[in-house]
Amino acid sequence: MPPEPTENVRPPSAGGNAAPWRRLHGAGPILGLVILCTLGTLLNHDFATFDNAMNVLTRTAFIGIIAVGMCFVIISGGIDLSVGSMAALIAGCVILLMNKLGNVGFSPVAAVGLGMLCALLIGGSCGFLHGLCITKGQIEPFIVTLGTLGIYRAYLTYFADGGALTLDNTLSDTYSPVYYASLLHIPFPVWVFIAVAAVGGVILNRTAYGRYVQAIGSNEQVARYAAVNVDRVKVLTYVLLGVCVGIATLLYVPRLGSASPTTGLLWELEAIASVIVGGTVLRGGAGSITGTVVGAILLSVIGNLLNLTNLTSVYLNAAVQGFVIIIVAFLQRRRR
Repeated sequence: MPPEPTENVRPPSAGGNAAPWRRLHGAGPILGLVILCTLGTLLNHDFATFDNAMNVLTRTAFIGIIAVGMCFVIISGGIDLSVGSMAALIAGCVILLMNKLGNVGFSPVAAVGLGMLCALLIGGSCGFLHGLCITKGQIEPFIVTLGTLGIYRAYLTYFADGGALTLDNTLSDTYSPVYYASLLHIPFPVWVFIAVAAVGGVILNRTAYGRYVQAIGSNEQVARYAAVNVDRVKVLTYVLLGVCVGIATLLYVPRLGSASPTTGLLWELEAIASVIVGGTVLRGGAGSITGTVVGAILLSVIGNLLNLTNLTSVYLNAAVQGFVIIIVAFLQRRRR
C-alpha cells in the first residue's frame, strides 16, 4: 500500500513567532533609547530641551564616527584596541604640523587644511599597517592592535615630552569653527556624524564590499572558496576604521586646542561598546550601522541622564555603562 499522505506541518521555530522575535530584537536598541529618553524627561525637564539634545549628540559624534568604522571591523570578525591611542597620535601630529607650517609662513587656512589632510593620511596609514600585520603577518587582530595601542600613545608622549602639545592661538581661532560652528542650529560635528553614518550604511548594505565584509565575518573559509579576496577586504576594513579615527580626531582637536597622553583615553572601549550595544555580534558576520549609531547615542544618554538626575555618583557613570554592556552581551549569547 502506498504511504498515507502526511500533512505539511511547519516547525514551530520557523513559524510566525520567530519573525516577530527577530524584529523585536533588531529594534531593541531603539526601544531602549526611547525608554531612556522618556524616563529622562520624567525625571528632569532639562533633559528634553533642544540644547541638551545637541550637547548629547555633539559628545556622541566623536565616538560615533569611530564606532561606524569599528562596526565594519567587528562584522568582519576583527577587533581594534588602538583607536584611542591612534587618535592621540593623530592629534599630536596634526598640532605639530600646523604649528610648523604656521611658523614657516603658511597662511592659517592653508596650515589648518594641510593638517586636516595629514590626519586622514595618518589614520589610513595606521589602519593599513594593522591590516598588513593581520593578513600577511598572520597575527591575531587582538595582539596587533594591543601592541600598537602602546606604541601610538608612547610616541605621542615622546613628542609632547610628557606634557601637552598646544595649537598656536592664531591657528586655534581659524580651526575652532570646525567644532563650535553650527548649521541650522545643529553643531557641525553632528552633521559630520550623520554624513559618516549615512555613507557607512550605504557601503555596508549597498555595495559588494559590504557584502564581502559580512561574508568574511560569517565564514572566512567559505568566502575564500567563493573567490573573495579576503586579505584585501580585511586591509580595506582597517583602513576605513583608521580614516574614521582621523575624522573624529579632526573634530575633537579644536575643542581644547591641545593633545596630551590622556587624549582619546578609553575611546576604543566606548566605540566597541557602541557597536555591541547596537546589536552587532562580537564574533562577526552580522550587524548594522543604524544599530551602532543608536548604541553610541544610548550610551551617551545614560551618562547624561545620570549627570542630570543625580541618581548615582558621577564617578559611577562608567560602571552603569559597563553593566549595560554586559547585559547586552549576555542577551546576545542567550539569543544564539
